[in-house]
Amino acid sequence: MDISRRNNVNVIGNPQGPTVVLAHGFGCDQNMWRLTVPALVEEYRVVLFDYVGSGRAEPSAFSEERYASLDGYARDVVDICEALDLHEAVFVGHSVSAMIGVLAAGLAPERIGALVMVAPSPRYIDEESYRGGFSAEDIDELLGSLESNYLGWSAAMAPVIMGNAERPELGDELANSFCATDPAMARVFARATFLSDSRDDLKSVSVPTLVLECAQDVIAPREVGAFVHQAIPGSKLITLDATGHCPHLSAPEATNEALTAFLAGLR
Repeated sequence: MDISRRNNVNVIGNPQGPTVVLAHGFGCDQNMWRLTVPALVEEYRVVLFDYVGSGRAEPSAFSEERYASLDGYARDVVDICEALDLHEAVFVGHSVSAMIGVLAAGLAPERIGALVMVAPSPRYIDEESYRGGFSAEDIDELLGSLESNYLGWSAAMAPVIMGNAERPELGDELANSFCATDPAMARVFARATFLSDSRDDLKSVSVPTLVLECAQDVIAPREVGAFVHQAIPGSKLITLDATGHCPHLSAPEATNEALTAFLAGLR
């Protein structure tokens, strides 16, 4: 199947500029980057896509076997980079896509030359010497609720994930995005996301890396951002004056300022 159709790939912006790949998180799609794109298109070639099972990607391409782990999504990223013949692209990944970007860079290091991690988490479950923000029981309950009543889970969890209770339209948008995702495919992606452990993979990152965390984020608390920053040699950590797990929607100006400054430093 054509990769552009499979992943609903769209390439916009400056065809002569460096390439920036924008990758959405769980339950989202490329539209979540609409407030970031205007800050990039004059100087950069921007690649947008949807993971199989999300957005307007081709549903028939979904395979539970392939997408039961983050490796399958990373292979999608590599496929897209190869189809577009990208070299030294900057991969901007939100939430779980930050770890997918780490895996993709390991699979095809010539394709990805820098990483930007927006609200990343390599491990959501707490352990004795690590705080991911959730107990194993929390994650079991979360996944059980998602699998038994996906629409109810979406309506309840989206405002929690988004934060910014005084701006309910943001939570509504995320809930609508969740609800537009096929529940069976969302279940597979959710398990791949919330049960993953990518902590060891961080040690292999050797490209320039920016870690963007929010001052308050129930999904990826600041201890997680500190862990990611410490695990990746030479990485830069910026704490945005933002609340919630989606700063590119809730605080686009601050997010774009940090992103474009990092990109300018690579040129």
